[in-house]
Amino acid sequence: MRRGSSGFWLAAAVMLSPVLLTTTAVAQTSANGDLTKMQSNASEWVMPTKSYDNQRYSTLDQITAQNVGKLQVAWTFSTGVLRGHEGSPLVIGNIMYVHAPFPNTVYALDLDHDGKILWKYEPKQDPNVIPVMCCDTVNRGPAYADGKIFLHQADTTLVALDAKTGKVDWSVKTDDPSKGATGTSAPMVVKDKVYVGVSGGEFGVRGWVAAYSTKDGKELWRAYSEGPDKDLLVDPQKTTSLGKPIGADSSLKSWQGDQWKIGGGDTWGWLAYDPKANLIYYGSGNPSTWNPSQRPGDNKWSMTIFARDPDTGMAKWVYQMTPHDEWDYDGVNEMILADQEIGGKTVPTLVHFDRNGFGYTLNRETGELLVAEKYDPAVNWATGINMDKGSKDYGRPILDKKYSTETPDVNHQGICPAALGTKDEQPAAYSPDTKLFYVPTNHVCMDYEPFRVSYTAGQPYVGATLSMYPPQGSQNMGNFIAWDATTGKIKWSDPEAFSVWSGALATKGGVVFYGTLEGYLKAVDAKTGKELYRFKTPSGIIGNVMTYEHNGQQYIAVLSGVGGWAGIGLAAGLTDPHAGLGAVGGYAALNNYTALGGTLTVFKLPSS
Repeated sequence: MRRGSSGFWLAAAVMLSPVLLTTTAVAQTSANGDLTKMQSNASEWVMPTKSYDNQRYSTLDQITAQNVGKLQVAWTFSTGVLRGHEGSPLVIGNIMYVHAPFPNTVYALDLDHDGKILWKYEPKQDPNVIPVMCCDTVNRGPAYADGKIFLHQADTTLVALDAKTGKVDWSVKTDDPSKGATGTSAPMVVKDKVYVGVSGGEFGVRGWVAAYSTKDGKELWRAYSEGPDKDLLVDPQKTTSLGKPIGADSSLKSWQGDQWKIGGGDTWGWLAYDPKANLIYYGSGNPSTWNPSQRPGDNKWSMTIFARDPDTGMAKWVYQMTPHDEWDYDGVNEMILADQEIGGKTVPTLVHFDRNGFGYTLNRETGELLVAEKYDPAVNWATGINMDKGSKDYGRPILDKKYSTETPDVNHQGICPAALGTKDEQPAAYSPDTKLFYVPTNHVCMDYEPFRVSYTAGQPYVGATLSMYPPQGSQNMGNFIAWDATTGKIKWSDPEAFSVWSGALATKGGVVFYGTLEGYLKAVDAKTGKELYRFKTPSGIIGNVMTYEHNGQQYIAVLSGVGGWAGIGLAAGLTDPHAGLGAVGGYAALNNYTALGGTLTVFKLPSS
């Protein structure tokens, strides 16, 4: 996953005093609206990923490839927190909801008055949660439904706030930070349930996804990534993997002894939902520990795509991408749902750009594997994915043993990608106009030295030392690419000096937006990748670009605030090049381009 050596965790931070501001002047929101209908309103941004399909595509077309070069800053807002700002705001009616990293402040801003603060929620959390947060004190944002704002706090408190006042409606603790569990991901709401997962794979936290009642916070079901079938919510005969029943005790048989109890497989990424199939989709993360010799077997079901019934939690199908992970290639990245033409037929597909460097296209209803290709040519730990349906190794990576890390106390060199993957949690976008996926990527390799580690609850359970650097012969550490998921081919690629750690946005105007670690918001032509616009924001961008319309004007907005795994050196003031599992050394040059910040920047075209 995204966890590291002791230098990764932070021992101190300023704890802000709790403040709750309320107002009676809050404008009317779409309370109790049907999210399925609300997501089709292009003027709003009602979910963390725009829509259930995670396409991050907007039909707004006021800003086009022809006029995007005229964008100008409309207004800005400081969050008051100098740590990594992931995720993006929500826009419901004429209110924007903006979040910040720990202590997970949420602001309601009045769009009728250039972001006037209507209310502010700032939870009082125990600062002891900070040292068990891996890759900075990030949070990927809130969700909305039924007049409530849902937030999964760092201390694993799931809270429901009144969207008009910011007052707490209910709250529930989902896990135990004293054992290393934290909350960093954005919730997702389907019908009357809000779904969240957990972070903490580097502390041996066993991963899960749980459903809670949006009305009162009651837990309705919980499904673990590893363990007995009853804990996993699987049916040995009905739950399939690549078309075959998984069989009884599929997870237990793939772990040695009780290692599954501290097996990781955490679920801190994005969720998707298909209303027609009535399935939710998400990925599980790395197995614990990072020393693969301590956990023989496939370590199921870490590194796995899950398709579950949102009402009962029962899994319909699973697909493990990286059995017995040896490199920390989490499977938590977003699942993008799009119907595509494959073999002359329209197929309901799920597209996933995994940390392991392969772009996967599956039939989202059946779990059939359709395409699996490298989306960075530098990937070398595997030569490909076995696509022979008659083989016992069907769907498994074809490993290059030269890059195995199975032998402890040996520095295994030149492995591509690095542990942060060819892409991390920063979400890609899809345009139904071009039929292309727009993917922010890391172009980074690593040296990886595993060592034996003992488990102690609440203490790092990693067992590896890393260093990171660009692939041999490359100067750039990132690319922004356009990908054809029907063929598994890169259509165009724009190199970036550093990893592209922001979420992408595609629009009907023929423009794709993304941010860079130096702090640039960039706009490129959706068909060619040609750069059309750039603007340097106050800090490095690891947030996700979004768009909305207000009073007939289209706006583009993005959070800047360098941090996350790639920016942990800046965010936490770390200087040891091996700290942050090698990220501090790998991204040391970022200090020459940007500094800490926490700002929302909103853009628009000039008035005619």
